[in-house]
Amino acid sequence: MSGTISEAIHTFESLHEGDTFENHRFISADDVLTFAQITGDDNPIHVDRSYAEGTRFGHRIVHAVFLLGLISKVLGRDFPGPGSVAVTISCRFLRPVRVNSNVRVEVKIVEKLPQRRQVRAKTYVYTDQNKLAIAGDVTFIPPGEDEMQA
Repeated sequence: MSGTISEAIHTFESLHEGDTFENHRFISADDVLTFAQITGDDNPIHVDRSYAEGTRFGHRIVHAVFLLGLISKVLGRDFPGPGSVAVTISCRFLRPVRVNSNVRVEVKIVEKLPQRRQVRAKTYVYTDQNKLAIAGDVTFIPPGEDEMQA
């Protein structure tokens, strides 16, 4: 049975091709400033309103790697959940996301790899205008039974 599933810990056995999960998040200016402080990436396109207004974007944009972190958060906390480990993540940055906007992160299971007990999924981040900002692929190891009992 595939479809949109709820937040719960999912093991290799309970995941199925076609399963999808989505998460919504508001990204505030404070979030972006905190990320810039933590990483040292204080590019003015992210943190300086006056500078950003003079660029081709016309506004501040969220760090692309911040958005990848939201995918990592979904994998590690929501779907499949605690104990999962990303093996590879690749993506294309298709359009910027404005600071002080909502995004939707979606993960869709596309293949189970039984020989390594790994799962391949498509990952997407959408802007608040429902436009695709990031499209990618991830391979991860879902939590095992021992993580579910911890």
